[in-house]
Amino acid sequence: MRRPDGKLTHELFSEEKGPQDECGVFGVWAPGEEVAKLTFYGLYALQHRGQESAGIATSDGERIFVYKDMGLVSQVFTENDLATLTGNLAIGHCRYSTTGSSTWNNAQPTLRATNHGTLALAHNGNLTNTGDLAEELARIEGTTAKSEHTPHATTDTEIMTALIGAQEGKNFEDSALTVLPTLKGAFSLVFMDEHTLYAARDRNGVRPLVIGKLDHGWVVASESAALDIVGASFVREVEAGEFIAIDGDGLRSHHWAKPEPKGCIFEYVYLARPDTSISGRNVHATRVAVGERLAKEHPVEADLVIPVPESGTPAAVGYAKASGIPYGAGLVKNSYVGRTFIQPSQTIRQLGIRLKLNPLREIIEGKRIVVVDDSIVRGNTQRALVRMLREAGALEIHVRISSPPVKWPCYYGIDFASRAELVAAGLEVEEIRRSIGADSLGYVSMEGLVEATTIAENNLCTACFTGEYPIQIPTDLSAGKHLLEVVNRYE
Repeated sequence: MRRPDGKLTHELFSEEKGPQDECGVFGVWAPGEEVAKLTFYGLYALQHRGQESAGIATSDGERIFVYKDMGLVSQVFTENDLATLTGNLAIGHCRYSTTGSSTWNNAQPTLRATNHGTLALAHNGNLTNTGDLAEELARIEGTTAKSEHTPHATTDTEIMTALIGAQEGKNFEDSALTVLPTLKGAFSLVFMDEHTLYAARDRNGVRPLVIGKLDHGWVVASESAALDIVGASFVREVEAGEFIAIDGDGLRSHHWAKPEPKGCIFEYVYLARPDTSISGRNVHATRVAVGERLAKEHPVEADLVIPVPESGTPAAVGYAKASGIPYGAGLVKNSYVGRTFIQPSQTIRQLGIRLKLNPLREIIEGKRIVVVDDSIVRGNTQRALVRMLREAGALEIHVRISSPPVKWPCYYGIDFASRAELVAAGLEVEEIRRSIGADSLGYVSMEGLVEATTIAENNLCTACFTGEYPIQIPTDLSAGKHLLEVVNRYE
């Protein structure tokens, strides 16, 4: 990827990365509060959902101010930056790209001047009909003397912003309610004009979105953990197919589509924070329950259960509890490894996972180890991990995975590998075991995972495990997330 100045940047050991979600969104309407700082801390709580760029937009009732840049939330904003973002309402975004390259132009919130004022918008998810929507936007532009709606970025978010701005509705609410039914795929949106905070969720509710109440205002966020951080009390989820508006008159709700819930099951496996609750179910409790089920489905004689931190920790606790095998912290994680502009040397690349995880030899040596992780995507991480644990003196290594085999890519906002790169798409469990070098390998069953969520399977999206996509996927997948760049229709 490239920095705004055109120089290449690199993510350390990108071949080792796990699945990534597209982004986190946050919105606040709170007159008299420091809304930029509330949004900053809300995004800080959602940093795990996207680490490529971050941005905040605020309004003082007359103008909208936007500040965004590449990097982590703590890298993008200073105290002085936040001091310039004045106003009574704000939206924020932290990004991991699944549509459009990781560039400054594609950082969010987007900004658009319209006949009804200025529109700023932030998006979590992934549309599946982006090409069709771009063609519709081009058709609308053809009816005007000169388009002011032409996207400046190459994302589905920019297309949505331009479409809402191009409508002839009497206000933004009317325009949004016209555009929302035309969107296909997964989207949780927060957007704003100079006076009002808006939010919307797709008819399937694939990505989470919740509402919180401050003493003198409202908050909308991707996860309930972000509400806790800013002192907002949880009110409810934004419902599937719902559009809300928040201003001085309070909160207004419109249901623009009949709800057809298909919440992403992978939010429970990996994506969401453990202190978040989704559909009334705490994520940490779900992961512990999955670990207990995993111990029953794949028992083994061993001396110690260790997690791959952090996402494997709750399931490892559950496995140890159900199996009676002692739990221990056998791996130390470096929490400060992330993106860098420095190209790793070949020597550092060969060390691979050691920069992120390092074994505690005195705990592991001479023991039969159960290693609990959340998923296997390409298999590179587990292969390096098993080798590292053997070098640390483990007698046996039994890998247990708290999700079924990932066999299919996601088109709804998770950046998985392609199907050709997914190790479980081409190999059976025993072949994967041999590939990563473990003594045994066990995945939790689909039934076990669904049971742990306490949600009916027909209300969940399980496509990455089953290949059963609840929303039609794009017919042309050749361009992937770079569709708008390859088509080049806006040059």
